[in-house]
Amino acid sequence: MTSPSRQRLTDLRRRSVQLSAAALITAQPLNRDRLLPLVVQPTQGAALNLADWAATQTDWIEGRLRYHGGILFRSFAGDGTTGLEQFLQALGGDLLDYAYRSTPRTQVSGRVYTSTEYPASQTIPLHNEMAYSRQWPLKIAFLCEQPGAWGGTTPIADSRQVYQALPEELRSRWQQRQVLYVRNYGGGLDLPWQTVFQTEDRSAVEAFCQANGMTWEWGRGDRLRTRQVCQAVARHPHTGDWVWFNQAHLFHISSLDGAVRAGLLADVAEADLPRNAYHGDGTPLDEADLATIRAAYQAATVEFLWQQGDVLLLDNMLTAHGRTPYGGPRKILVGMAQPYGLPSAA
Repeated sequence: MTSPSRQRLTDLRRRSVQLSAAALITAQPLNRDRLLPLVVQPTQGAALNLADWAATQTDWIEGRLRYHGGILFRSFAGDGTTGLEQFLQALGGDLLDYAYRSTPRTQVSGRVYTSTEYPASQTIPLHNEMAYSRQWPLKIAFLCEQPGAWGGTTPIADSRQVYQALPEELRSRWQQRQVLYVRNYGGGLDLPWQTVFQTEDRSAVEAFCQANGMTWEWGRGDRLRTRQVCQAVARHPHTGDWVWFNQAHLFHISSLDGAVRAGLLADVAEADLPRNAYHGDGTPLDEADLATIRAAYQAATVEFLWQQGDVLLLDNMLTAHGRTPYGGPRKILVGMAQPYGLPSAA
């Protein structure tokens, strides 16, 4: 058992190391009128490895992450995917597998993945990672190995600001009614269920669905339909802040280009769409609500140009992220840590 005097000495030494390490960096918001993101850089002449430095600064980083919602680490030395894993492990423990997937990604090394592999011409709307489920990572980090020749930014937005910007009546109504996500797998229109659930075993899929409050229905051939009711808003477990936390505006068919939407509905019944969102009782979402939600995200959006070696750390509940179209090769890697979720949709 550690004596009180020895413990005090250990704490003093730890604080001394943290203070001396903090003096080696500068930290200021990217824009004066926005909290998000905080940009952290080594002071001139300081050669710092991000993972090593972060291991001595966990309390400092955690405090600022909860306040700002996101931190952009720039001009640090790093070790690629290994460094990203070590960085996240220091802050949030073991990295998470990308389970119950909604977008195509490739596992690069360990539990580091490519960012969503949609065509470069497509925009990925702002969203909180895995907010379409009842379990999600509290931390998500992106590493820029190669910025695009143009575009390819990762827009971010404060989910607290989005929540506050929405009419109180809309927030209250959505919180009460929640969000129903309907997904259809198979038929070549979206990810197959084998990719989403990372298994070829139907019984394993059914076990996952049952454990996560989802209903499932097997169809002809290799078809599967799942339905799950999840939260529309959530309260951060550490800050107590209410945040807008769902992906209804992504899953709903209104997120598609008008021509694509019309063409899809000409070939597929609404019930068989690859993905769609409803109120928790199955009634349609009001597209005027969705337009208001998208406008709130747009008003809160902050963009920056990636630089090679940048690491963007986000509190996944406090900050949403997306992607703009780009040209030329682009490689952004991602890792997730610190699992959290609700025992039931709320």
